[in-house]
Amino acid sequence: MTQSYGQFALVYDQLMEDMPYADWLGFAREAWSRYGIPASVVDLGCGTGSLAIPLARSGFHVYGIDLSSDMLSVARSKWDETPQQAVRSRAGTIRWLQQDMREWELSEPVDAVISFCDCLNYLTEEEDIEAAFRRTCEALKPGGSFLFDMHPPSQLIRYAEEQPFVLDERDIAYIWTCDFEPSRCFIEHHLTIFARGSESPSFHRFEETHLQRAYDPDWIESALRKAGFRTVDRYADFELKPANASSERLFFAAVK
Repeated sequence: MTQSYGQFALVYDQLMEDMPYADWLGFAREAWSRYGIPASVVDLGCGTGSLAIPLARSGFHVYGIDLSSDMLSVARSKWDETPQQAVRSRAGTIRWLQQDMREWELSEPVDAVISFCDCLNYLTEEEDIEAAFRRTCEALKPGGSFLFDMHPPSQLIRYAEEQPFVLDERDIAYIWTCDFEPSRCFIEHHLTIFARGSESPSFHRFEETHLQRAYDPDWIESALRKAGFRTVDRYADFELKPANASSERLFFAAVK
């Protein structure tokens, strides 16, 4: 499962600038209005902080946890650039921690955990998913919520069928191909990235491989209950509505 983002962290925000971060935040707030408004939130697999930072800006006490030191370095830089006067007026905080989502821990329990942008699809063994769920349940206060999204099997199949993908912009480009293993619903994303630095007119080429696996949603629900969650609800595509066969993202809300 372990994957290092390396040079990818430096261009991650540039590549992900069109991602629906506002929709993830909107889903979290709508879900919290149903399951309980938290004061402390763990962003598990926080990446470069694109969700953790706005949560802290709006007053939450946030722990940004990621395995990649490169991602966390970018996140810290972005947080350091945040106008602290505005943050202090809302009493929000962030603590950045380099930890594995299968083994993460804090000194005290928290009210809520989120893990968006299909982070959990990067756990490619069932025992890794179970370990992450178990550790998350242990780290929550009673009544605490765990919100996350995952690609269903149908979405990884679509990636395999629709590849290759190409991006060609002024300062960055990529060629993205996939190798798909149907028996385990396992996919390898191969990216060749060309990025131009701010101080050079030339492009730098590097390659990344990212591994993901999709799981049967019923198995995910059973694994959550096995980990100790008493309530598990399933939604889709950024809304508190039931999932169906055409859903591109499954959202789970689990309550301890």
